[in-house]
Amino acid sequence: MAGRLDGKVAVITGGARGIGAGIARVMAGQGARIGILDLDTGDAEKLGESLGVPSMALVCDVAVAEDAARGVNGIAEHFGGLDILVNNAGAGRAPLDPTLTRPTGGGGRVEDMAPDSWDEQLAQNLRTTFVTTKAALPHLRARGGGAIINIASIAGLIASPTLPAYAAAKAGVISLTKSLALEQAPQNIRVNAICPGFLWTRAWEGLATGMQLRVPQYADRDPRDIFLEVVARGVPMGREQTPEDIGELAAFLASEGARNITGQWIAVDGGITLRQ
Repeated sequence: MAGRLDGKVAVITGGARGIGAGIARVMAGQGARIGILDLDTGDAEKLGESLGVPSMALVCDVAVAEDAARGVNGIAEHFGGLDILVNNAGAGRAPLDPTLTRPTGGGGRVEDMAPDSWDEQLAQNLRTTFVTTKAALPHLRARGGGAIINIASIAGLIASPTLPAYAAAKAGVISLTKSLALEQAPQNIRVNAICPGFLWTRAWEGLATGMQLRVPQYADRDPRDIFLEVVARGVPMGREQTPEDIGELAAFLASEGARNITGQWIAVDGGITLRQ
């Protein structure tokens, strides 16, 4: 329902493009004022200008506690408070292969992975959620409550032997979501997680381009067509998921309509994880 976020202030990390931008567009369309924290302020500012609502973009590395606090505090001060936090920033979001028997891309098996690579994946995909939430909680409490939406992944729900660090981080996001929800319930702060499926983002474009270069049968195929073939084989509903799909759920979870929903994870994946 249009306007269900009227007057609310939302901070979206990694909001310049992809899933974060989709969430920003949907929330803005429902009346929220938008603060974007991203390493790319150019794209973030362009997005903000297109939203048709008051917006603010700040350059920020939300894996760094001081940066996250500065960004959250800056947006809260600019808008006079904070109602919604979307922890979307992350890296290494390699999709699963069409058979769903193993994840593909960035990471490697445990025995082949350097400890620094493990630490980097957890910093980018779990620490980000922790430090940004820590910075946002005082502002949410000052409003008498609010909503936190954590963007996890279907990789955090299934065995991921070739992507262990990323999957462990996203499973950690789901676990942290539950712990925070119970901890913050007396403060009227609700915490939920979304697990996206197959979306045409830069991560998937990169994977499809790699398949085009390495797999002979895909040599003459456009990366977008390769992705759509993967979707047709791997998604029971036969269609890709979009940033706006994630945005619609995030906006609902941030709204009064979800006032008694907390501590939950929801997969937006067209049924992919039902095959596990």
